[in-house]
Amino acid sequence: MKIAIQGEPGSNSHMATMAMLGNEVDDLSIIACNVSAEVMAQVISGAVDGAVLPIENSLHGSVAEHYDLLLELDVRIERESLLRIRHNLIAAPGVGIGDVRRVISHPVALSQCRRFLASHPEFEVMPFYDTAGSVKYLMEQGLRDVAGIAPELAAVQYGAEILVRSVEDHVQNFTRFHLIRRSEDPWLVEPTEPANKMSLAFAIEHRPGTLVAALERLAWAGVDLTKIESRPVPGSPWEYVFYVDVRFDSPGKAEAAVAALMEHCRMVKVLGRYRAATLTAE
Repeated sequence: MKIAIQGEPGSNSHMATMAMLGNEVDDLSIIACNVSAEVMAQVISGAVDGAVLPIENSLHGSVAEHYDLLLELDVRIERESLLRIRHNLIAAPGVGIGDVRRVISHPVALSQCRRFLASHPEFEVMPFYDTAGSVKYLMEQGLRDVAGIAPELAAVQYGAEILVRSVEDHVQNFTRFHLIRRSEDPWLVEPTEPANKMSLAFAIEHRPGTLVAALERLAWAGVDLTKIESRPVPGSPWEYVFYVDVRFDSPGKAEAAVAALMEHCRMVKVLGRYRAATLTAE
């Protein structure tokens, strides 16, 4: 089974893929891509069986580009997972923290480790394209004065060592990931529990009260609105597509919610129905 991710092997997306599918699939191959559009192109072409992409972080919010791709392309969300994000200071074997002069990582990871980095003013902090990629780079280049901030898996993947564990500012740092597949493909792994969550996109007429009326229809259908996000419509200034997540306790309520929106909205797309992920005790 081939699963595409954005970023290098050893990244949080790699970890999320292993957590989501590693216990259910014997032969799982990670296909690393540079950008998310490349990830989705792999899915659409059938070169991979699916993709795992982050959709939302508990500290930094939603990944807007991924919402746009879900709407634009003929794909569906098949599963979701929640990954506790742990950032570690990682360097080549034998390098001590006193040897480090420069720290590199993805800008989001750096911003989530501000307190640790502020406590080490001797570090020159520089953004890099990927968390795991920072470790891959320093190992390939044989750098002895550079450390990366990345997941533990990156140290394992590239033969590096963790200098300091859990350098993130906030313990409650989680990212929600989606397993994404072509709409017409059968289930990658048959679900063991029924779906209880649905992601939708809808657009309404640009008139007063239309959004309130759409939300009232969801309430009437008996579903629980857990998230709402708006994105601008390209080429139509000040018009928006709304993305919502809803929870439901019966398939009939999900169907009623979709039908109610379709009666009121000029566009409705079901992005996926799946089992809501839950946080596990650590």
